[in-house]
Amino acid sequence: MIFEFLRIKLLNKNIFLNREIRLIKHIKGAPGLRLFGIGPNFLPCKGLYKLKILLDRNTTWAKNRKIKDLRNCLANSDVIVSLWSSNTILGFGRALSDGTYRSVLWDIVIDHNHQGKGYGKLIVNSLLDSERIKQSEKIYLMTSNQKDFYCQIGFDEVVSQNLLIKNMKINIETIHIEQK
Repeated sequence: MIFEFLRIKLLNKNIFLNREIRLIKHIKGAPGLRLFGIGPNFLPCKGLYKLKILLDRNTTWAKNRKIKDLRNCLANSDVIVSLWSSNTILGFGRALSDGTYRSVLWDIVIDHNHQGKGYGKLIVNSLLDSERIKQSEKIYLMTSNQKDFYCQIGFDEVVSQNLLIKNMKINIETIHIEQK
């Protein structure tokens, strides 16, 4: 356990020192990424489109998001981080917070070809270390298939609560069919 912790700490230092891998801590709303597609080195690289491709290829829960909707979700996110190698996005995560009681981590994803290298921990720790998130009493996240990963980095499974969802987007075609 101690060896694993030290290995991750050293790996994180190597990531920061490695010129090939860059962690970007975007300002609130990520206007550079959202509006201009800016990636590493503050240069346009179609970053928003690359984020969409990362989500499409590496998630089930964020597939087929529209660029317009991605812009909106970034605009309304408090903390956003992305991980790049040259002009290729390797990972992403974002968080929302009320600034006092609750924060939620969202859309944490690492490219399948780069998992197991400590990048997920790097993104989560970057989100948790942000001033906005650190102020929260509790930090929530939901995961479909990475529960063990999040438990290893300090999250606890809560079995005493239920996750409830209300889907708000209505399928227009269904309404038209039902009206006929």
